Amino acid sequence: MGVDERIARMHAELTGWRRDIHAHPELGFEENRTAGLVADRLRAFGCEVHTGVGKTGVVGVLRAGSGKAAVGLRADMDALPIHEANSFAHRSKRDGKMHACGHDGHTTMLLGAAKYLAETKNFDGTVHFIFQPAEEGIGGAQAMIADGLFERFPCDSVFGMHNRPGLPVGKFAVRSGAMMAGGAFFDIDIIGKGAHGARPESSVDSVVVAAHLTTALQTIVSRNAPPVETAVLSVTKIHGGDAYNVIPQTARLSGTVRAFSREVMALVERSMKRIANGVAEAFGARAEVDFRFIFAPTVNDAEQAEFAARICTDVVGAQNVVRDPPLIMASEDFSFMLEKVPGCYFNVGNGAGESVCEVHNPGYDFNDDALPLGASVLARIVETKLAKR
Repeated sequence: MGVDERIARMHAELTGWRRDIHAHPELGFEENRTAGLVADRLRAFGCEVHTGVGKTGVVGVLRAGSGKAAVGLRADMDALPIHEANSFAHRSKRDGKMHACGHDGHTTMLLGAAKYLAETKNFDGTVHFIFQPAEEGIGGAQAMIADGLFERFPCDSVFGMHNRPGLPVGKFAVRSGAMMAGGAFFDIDIIGKGAHGARPESSVDSVVVAAHLTTALQTIVSRNAPPVETAVLSVTKIHGGDAYNVIPQTARLSGTVRAFSREVMALVERSMKRIANGVAEAFGARAEVDFRFIFAPTVNDAEQAEFAARICTDVVGAQNVVRDPPLIMASEDFSFMLEKVPGCYFNVGNGAGESVCEVHNPGYDFNDDALPLGASVLARIVETKLAKR
C-alpha cells in the first residue's frame, strides 16, 4: 500500500516541525517549549489535550465512532546534554544540549500521524497520542505511569518506535519478545582506613580493595548468570584518593549492568552485594552497594509484534521488514509501559553507509526522509486496530 498520499504531502511541513524542535532541544522534565508546541498542534488538529502528565508529558485524545477499543501511540521528546558539532542551519541553538538520539523525529512522526487521523477519522474507537518526557535515564515513563497514564487513558495495546542508524531508510525492524536490555547503574563505596603512603601497614587500603573487587565482579556474568542468558557488567569509573602520599580511606567503583530479564538483573544485584561485602571483609574493609534499576528490559508482546510487523509490511513490503533482528544492549524506558499494557517497540531505518552517524554522537541528525514512513505506520496501526466494522 505504501506511504499514505496525505502524509506524503505533509513531508515538507513535517520536516519544518522536526528541524524547529531540533534547533530548540530541552533536557528531561524541561521540555516546556516542546510540550507547548505539541499541545498547540494537537488542539489545532481537534484533539482533546492533557498537559502536565508526568510533569512535562502531553497526551492527546482522538475519538471516532462508537467503538470501545483504544490504542496508545508513544513518542519521546527530550534531548541530551551534548554540544552539537553539526553546522547546518537547524543545529542546536542551545549550547550543551542537542537532539542526538532522534526524539525530535519521533515526536514529529507522531504529530504527523495525529494530524492525518484527525483529518480522516478512518477508525472506530479511541487513540491516545502519548508524548513522553525524560526518556534518557531519568524516569519519564515511570512518571507518566505514576501520574495515572493508563488509568486516565486506558489502552488495549501500545506502540512506540525508534530510529535505527545503520538500517536503510525505507526499512523497519521488528522483534518479538525481549528486544532491548534492561539497565542499572551502581556505585560501590569501599571504606577502609587511611594512612601515610609510606606506611601501608597502618592502613586498610581502599584502593587495593577496589582493584580486587573490580576483577571479582567480572565473575558474576561468567560464573553466576546462566550461559544461555546475555548480561553485561562494566565498571566504568574508579576513584580513590587525591594525593600522591596518602592512602585514601575511601574509594568508589561505579558502572552499569545490562540484562534482558528482571530475573537476571536481580541475580546480578544479589551477587554484586555478596561479592563486594566478601572481598571488602577479606581485607578488613567495608563495602556499601547502591544498585539502581533504571530501565526494565524492553519485551514485546508476541501477538502485538506480529501485528506491527504486518503493518510495516503493508507500508514498505515484506522485503523491507527485518524480522527478529539482533538483540540491542542499549535500554529504553518505554519498557515500563510495555510491562503495563501489551504492545510493541520497533525500529525505523535512519540510513546506512559510511556517512551514517550513531545516536548519542555530537554529529548525529535524524533523517527527514523517514518522517512520512514512520507517520504512515503509526496511522495504519490505528486504522487497522480500530477498523470500522
